[in-house]
Amino acid sequence: MSRIFVTGTTQGIGLETARTLIDMGHDVVAHARDAERAAVTRAALPRAAAIVTGELSDMASTEDLAAQATSSGPYGVIIHNAAVGGGSGGRAETADGLERIFHVNVVGPFILTCLMPLAPRMVYLTSGLEADGRLHVDDLQWRTRPWHGMQAYSDTKLHDSILSFELAARHPEIVVNAVDPGWIRTGLGGPNAPDPIHLGAETPVWLATSDELIATTSGQYIKRREVQVPNPTTQDATQRTALVTELERITGLTFPQRARNARGATSSASRDAGTTPR
Repeated sequence: MSRIFVTGTTQGIGLETARTLIDMGHDVVAHARDAERAAVTRAALPRAAAIVTGELSDMASTEDLAAQATSSGPYGVIIHNAAVGGGSGGRAETADGLERIFHVNVVGPFILTCLMPLAPRMVYLTSGLEADGRLHVDDLQWRTRPWHGMQAYSDTKLHDSILSFELAARHPEIVVNAVDPGWIRTGLGGPNAPDPIHLGAETPVWLATSDELIATTSGQYIKRREVQVPNPTTQDATQRTALVTELERITGLTFPQRARNARGATSSASRDAGTTPR
Protein backbone atom coordinates (compact mmCIF):
# COMPACT_ATOMS: atom_id res chain seq x y z
CA MET A 1 0.00 0.00 0.00
CA SER A 2 1.08 3.56 -0.65
CA ARG A 3 0.98 6.95 1.04
CA ILE A 4 -0.94 9.34 -1.21
CA PHE A 5 -1.41 13.11 -1.04
CA VAL A 6 -4.63 14.50 -2.53
CA THR A 7 -5.38 18.22 -2.73
CA GLY A 8 -8.88 19.61 -2.36
CA THR A 9 -10.46 16.81 -0.33
CA THR A 10 -13.17 18.70 1.54
CA GLN A 11 -15.80 17.91 -1.08
CA GLY A 12 -16.41 16.71 -4.61
CA ILE A 13 -14.03 14.54 -6.62
CA GLY A 14 -11.18 15.06 -4.16
CA LEU A 15 -13.22 13.80 -1.21
CA GLU A 16 -14.44 10.79 -3.18
CA THR A 17 -10.91 10.03 -4.39
CA ALA A 18 -9.51 10.18 -0.87
CA ARG A 19 -12.35 8.09 0.58
CA THR A 20 -11.94 5.40 -2.07
CA LEU A 21 -8.18 5.19 -1.60
CA ILE A 22 -8.59 4.92 2.17
CA ASP A 23 -11.15 2.14 1.72
CA MET A 24 -8.59 0.34 -0.44
CA GLY A 25 -6.14 0.43 2.47
CA HIS A 26 -3.89 3.32 1.43
CA ASP A 27 -2.56 6.01 3.76
CA VAL A 28 -4.06 9.25 2.49
CA VAL A 29 -2.93 12.72 3.48
CA ALA A 30 -5.89 15.01 2.84
CA HIS A 31 -5.95 18.76 2.23
CA ALA A 32 -8.31 21.54 3.26
CA ARG A 33 -8.11 25.29 2.75
CA ASP A 34 -8.20 26.21 6.45
CA ALA A 35 -8.81 24.86 9.95
CA GLU A 36 -12.60 25.11 9.68
CA ARG A 37 -12.66 23.07 6.49
CA ALA A 38 -10.10 20.68 7.97
CA ALA A 39 -12.61 19.83 10.69
CA VAL A 40 -15.21 19.07 8.00
CA THR A 41 -12.68 16.94 6.15
CA ARG A 42 -11.73 15.06 9.31
CA ALA A 43 -15.38 14.25 9.93
CA ALA A 44 -15.75 12.99 6.35
CA LEU A 45 -12.42 11.14 6.36
CA PRO A 46 -11.86 9.93 9.93
CA ARG A 47 -9.26 7.41 8.79
CA ALA A 48 -7.10 9.91 6.89
CA ALA A 49 -3.44 9.63 7.88
CA ALA A 50 -3.23 13.42 8.23
CA ILE A 51 -4.95 16.60 7.09
CA VAL A 52 -2.82 19.53 6.00
CA THR A 53 -4.13 23.04 5.41
CA GLY A 54 -3.32 25.77 2.96
CA GLU A 55 -5.06 28.28 0.73
CA LEU A 56 -4.10 27.84 -2.93
CA SER A 57 -5.12 31.42 -3.69
CA ASP A 58 -2.34 32.69 -1.41
CA MET A 59 1.28 32.06 -2.37
CA ALA A 60 2.66 32.16 1.17
CA SER A 61 -0.07 29.82 2.41
CA THR A 62 0.62 27.42 -0.48
CA GLU A 63 4.32 27.41 0.35
CA ASP A 64 3.42 26.53 3.96
CA LEU A 65 1.11 23.81 2.66
CA ALA A 66 4.01 22.37 0.67
CA ALA A 67 6.10 22.22 3.86
CA GLN A 68 3.29 20.56 5.84
CA ALA A 69 2.60 18.03 3.12
CA THR A 70 6.28 17.22 2.69
CA SER A 71 6.65 16.57 6.41
CA SER A 72 3.75 14.10 6.20
CA GLY A 73 5.38 12.16 3.33
CA PRO A 74 7.11 10.67 1.48
CA TYR A 75 4.47 9.80 -1.09
CA GLY A 76 4.05 7.12 -3.67
CA VAL A 77 1.44 9.27 -5.42
CA ILE A 78 0.49 12.96 -5.48
CA ILE A 79 -2.90 13.91 -6.96
CA HIS A 80 -3.39 17.59 -7.80
CA ASN A 81 -7.17 17.84 -7.67
CA ALA A 82 -8.08 21.19 -6.09
CA ALA A 83 -9.62 23.79 -8.42
CA VAL A 84 -12.24 26.50 -8.74
CA GLY A 85 -14.64 26.98 -11.65
CA GLY A 86 -15.36 29.83 -14.02
CA GLY A 87 -18.74 30.74 -12.57
CA SER A 88 -20.57 33.83 -13.69
CA GLY A 89 -18.78 36.52 -11.70
CA GLY A 90 -16.37 39.11 -12.98
CA ARG A 91 -12.60 39.07 -12.89
CA ALA A 92 -11.23 39.04 -9.34
CA GLU A 93 -7.71 39.22 -7.97
CA THR A 94 -6.17 37.53 -4.96
CA ALA A 95 -4.15 39.33 -2.30
CA ASP A 96 -1.05 38.51 -4.35
CA GLY A 97 -2.47 40.50 -7.27
CA LEU A 98 -3.16 37.45 -9.46
CA GLU A 99 -6.37 36.59 -11.27
CA ARG A 100 -8.15 34.19 -8.90
CA ILE A 101 -8.98 31.24 -11.20
CA PHE A 102 -5.46 31.25 -12.64
CA HIS A 103 -3.98 31.54 -9.15
CA VAL A 104 -5.88 28.60 -7.64
CA ASN A 105 -5.90 26.27 -10.63
CA VAL A 106 -2.40 26.87 -12.00
CA VAL A 107 -0.13 28.80 -9.65
CA GLY A 108 -1.20 26.66 -6.66
CA PRO A 109 -0.24 23.27 -8.14
CA PHE A 110 2.83 24.84 -9.75
CA ILE A 111 4.12 25.97 -6.34
CA LEU A 112 3.45 22.56 -4.80
CA THR A 113 5.23 20.84 -7.69
CA CYS A 114 8.23 23.12 -7.29
CA LEU A 115 8.54 22.80 -3.51
CA MET A 116 7.60 19.16 -2.82
CA PRO A 117 9.67 16.10 -3.72
CA LEU A 118 8.31 14.47 -6.84
CA ALA A 119 6.38 11.25 -6.25
CA PRO A 120 6.81 8.12 -8.40
CA ARG A 121 3.31 8.83 -9.71
CA MET A 122 1.90 12.33 -10.27
CA VAL A 123 -1.68 12.98 -11.36
CA TYR A 124 -3.01 16.37 -12.48
CA LEU A 125 -6.76 16.81 -12.88
CA THR A 126 -7.68 18.83 -15.92
CA SER A 127 -11.02 19.03 -17.78
CA GLY A 128 -12.49 18.28 -21.17
CA LEU A 129 -12.69 22.06 -21.51
CA GLU A 130 -8.91 22.11 -21.92
CA ALA A 131 -9.69 21.41 -25.58
CA ASP A 132 -11.11 24.96 -25.75
CA GLY A 133 -8.25 26.44 -23.73
CA ARG A 134 -5.78 28.88 -25.16
CA LEU A 135 -2.29 29.80 -24.04
CA HIS A 136 -1.77 33.57 -23.93
CA VAL A 137 1.57 33.80 -22.16
CA ASP A 138 1.48 37.58 -22.52
CA ASP A 139 -1.93 37.79 -20.80
CA LEU A 140 -2.40 34.72 -18.61
CA GLN A 141 -4.38 36.78 -16.10
CA TRP A 142 -6.81 38.53 -18.43
CA ARG A 143 -5.45 42.00 -17.79
CA THR A 144 -5.97 43.14 -21.39
CA ARG A 145 -8.56 40.70 -22.84
CA PRO A 146 -12.29 41.18 -22.19
CA TRP A 147 -13.19 38.94 -19.26
CA HIS A 148 -14.86 35.59 -19.92
CA GLY A 149 -15.07 33.35 -16.85
CA MET A 150 -15.56 29.99 -18.58
CA GLN A 151 -12.81 30.72 -21.09
CA ALA A 152 -10.53 31.66 -18.20
CA TYR A 153 -11.35 28.32 -16.57
CA SER A 154 -10.76 26.43 -19.83
CA ASP A 155 -7.42 28.17 -20.20
CA THR A 156 -6.32 27.11 -16.72
CA LYS A 157 -7.24 23.51 -17.41
CA LEU A 158 -5.06 23.66 -20.55
CA HIS A 159 -2.29 25.12 -18.39
CA ASP A 160 -2.61 22.18 -15.98
CA SER A 161 -2.34 19.74 -18.88
CA ILE A 162 0.75 21.60 -20.12
CA LEU A 163 2.40 21.35 -16.70
CA SER A 164 1.67 17.62 -16.60
CA PHE A 165 3.19 17.01 -20.04
CA GLU A 166 6.21 19.20 -19.31
CA LEU A 167 6.91 17.40 -16.03
CA ALA A 168 6.61 14.07 -17.84
CA ALA A 169 9.09 15.26 -20.47
CA ARG A 170 11.59 16.48 -17.87
CA HIS A 171 11.29 13.46 -15.56
CA PRO A 172 10.90 10.20 -17.47
CA GLU A 173 11.85 8.29 -14.33
CA ILE A 174 8.39 8.94 -12.87
CA VAL A 175 4.84 8.50 -14.21
CA VAL A 176 2.97 11.77 -14.79
CA ASN A 177 -0.49 12.00 -16.34
CA ALA A 178 -3.32 14.48 -16.86
CA VAL A 179 -6.87 13.30 -16.18
CA ASP A 180 -10.18 14.51 -17.53
CA PRO A 181 -12.61 13.31 -14.83
CA GLY A 182 -15.67 14.04 -16.97
CA TRP A 183 -18.58 16.39 -16.32
CA ILE A 184 -19.43 15.39 -12.77
CA ARG A 185 -22.29 16.44 -10.48
CA THR A 186 -20.31 18.37 -7.90
CA GLY A 187 -20.31 21.92 -6.64
CA LEU A 188 -17.97 22.78 -9.50
CA GLY A 189 -19.68 20.67 -12.18
CA GLY A 190 -23.18 21.77 -11.18
CA PRO A 191 -26.46 19.88 -10.77
CA ASN A 192 -26.97 19.41 -14.51
CA ALA A 193 -23.78 17.42 -15.01
CA PRO A 194 -24.57 13.92 -16.37
CA ASP A 195 -22.07 11.82 -14.42
CA PRO A 196 -22.13 10.72 -10.74
CA ILE A 197 -19.27 11.61 -8.49
CA HIS A 198 -17.79 8.11 -8.29
CA LEU A 199 -16.97 8.29 -12.02
CA GLY A 200 -14.97 11.46 -11.46
CA ALA A 201 -12.79 9.74 -8.86
CA GLU A 202 -12.51 6.41 -10.65
CA THR A 203 -9.68 7.24 -13.08
CA PRO A 204 -7.48 9.18 -10.60
CA VAL A 205 -7.79 6.25 -8.17
CA TRP A 206 -6.94 3.79 -10.95
CA LEU A 207 -3.89 5.81 -12.02
CA ALA A 208 -2.72 5.92 -8.41
CA THR A 209 -3.02 2.19 -7.82
CA SER A 210 -3.08 0.13 -11.02
CA ASP A 211 -0.21 -1.79 -12.60
CA GLU A 212 -1.91 -1.87 -16.01
CA LEU A 213 0.03 -0.54 -18.99
CA ILE A 214 -1.81 2.76 -19.39
CA ALA A 215 -1.61 3.50 -15.67
CA THR A 216 2.15 2.93 -15.66
CA THR A 217 2.85 4.91 -18.85
CA SER A 218 3.77 8.58 -18.54
CA GLY A 219 2.90 11.68 -20.53
CA GLN A 220 -0.74 11.00 -21.36
CA TYR A 221 -4.15 12.68 -21.26
CA ILE A 222 -6.64 10.14 -19.88
CA LYS A 223 -10.38 9.85 -19.43
CA ARG A 224 -12.22 6.76 -18.19
CA ARG A 225 -8.96 4.74 -18.25
CA GLU A 226 -8.47 5.48 -21.95
CA VAL A 227 -5.83 7.68 -23.58
CA GLN A 228 -7.38 10.69 -25.32
CA VAL A 229 -5.97 13.28 -27.71
CA PRO A 230 -5.04 16.42 -25.71
CA ASN A 231 -5.06 20.03 -26.80
CA PRO A 232 -2.25 20.29 -29.41
CA THR A 233 -0.55 23.02 -27.39
CA THR A 234 0.47 20.40 -24.82
CA GLN A 235 2.68 18.78 -27.46
CA ASP A 236 4.58 21.98 -28.29
CA ALA A 237 7.75 22.03 -26.19
CA THR A 238 8.33 25.72 -26.93
CA GLN A 239 4.87 26.64 -25.68
CA ARG A 240 5.27 24.47 -22.59
CA THR A 241 8.57 26.15 -21.78
CA ALA A 242 7.02 29.58 -22.25
CA LEU A 243 4.31 28.83 -19.68
CA VAL A 244 6.78 27.39 -17.17
CA THR A 245 9.11 30.37 -17.61
CA GLU A 246 6.29 32.81 -16.90
CA LEU A 247 5.15 30.86 -13.85
CA GLU A 248 8.73 30.84 -12.57
CA ARG A 249 8.81 34.62 -12.99
CA ILE A 250 5.51 35.04 -11.15
CA THR A 251 6.40 32.77 -8.22
CA GLY A 252 10.17 33.14 -8.01
CA LEU A 253 10.41 29.34 -7.94
CA THR A 254 12.07 26.84 -10.26
CA PHE A 255 10.09 24.05 -11.89
CA PRO A 256 11.76 20.64 -11.44
CA GLN A 257 14.65 20.51 -13.87
CA ARG A 258 15.24 17.81 -16.43
CA ALA A 259 16.38 14.57 -14.81
CA ARG A 260 19.90 13.39 -15.52
CA ASN A 261 21.01 9.81 -16.00
CA ALA A 262 17.65 8.31 -14.99
CA ARG A 263 18.08 4.56 -15.31
CA GLY A 264 15.93 3.00 -17.98
CA ALA A 265 14.36 6.35 -18.80
CA THR A 266 13.07 7.28 -22.21
CA SER A 267 14.38 10.60 -23.48
CA SER A 268 12.13 13.64 -23.51
CA ALA A 269 12.62 13.88 -27.27
CA SER A 270 11.17 10.40 -27.68
CA ARG A 271 8.29 11.22 -25.36
CA ASP A 272 7.48 14.42 -27.25
CA ALA A 273 7.39 12.32 -30.41
CA GLY A 274 4.66 10.21 -28.89
CA THR A 275 6.43 7.16 -27.45
CA THR A 276 4.83 5.49 -24.45
CA PRO A 277 7.47 3.99 -22.14
CA ARG A 278 6.54 1.44 -19.51
